[in-house]
Amino acid sequence: MTTSIPPEVDLRALPALPRDDAGPVFRAPWEAQAFAMTVSLHGRGAFTWREWADALATELAAASARGEPDDGSRYYEHWLAALEKLVAGKKLILGKELEQRVDEWDAAARATPHGKPIELLSRSGRSFPRRRRFPFR
Repeated sequence: MTTSIPPEVDLRALPALPRDDAGPVFRAPWEAQAFAMTVSLHGRGAFTWREWADALATELAAASARGEPDDGSRYYEHWLAALEKLVAGKKLILGKELEQRVDEWDAAARATPHGKPIELLSRSGRSFPRRRRFPFR
């Protein structure tokens, strides 16, 4: 699975990014969604691409320091951890709210039959419209 990348996003700043000749490659839909959230937040001005590359590099270095293998199998786990920390650091979402949304997404994913889209309920119990599928503002 690949996706189109806006021209202002410099993928050369992310040398470990799994990719082929067409661009980034994702092994699972959640990886593509994490990538898309990052690109979308960057596009909205939430952070610069340099800030993002630095946050990801910090997360990858921490994983290496913990002795985790550098075989690419957990790349998007580190990507998501870096995104969560950057978003929390920028106060785009409060830490407690982020933790709660992560738990809600986990519960929704576990309750969703395989192959069906995950529907996250709003605080009022209604499903969010499709455009609000991610836990960020």
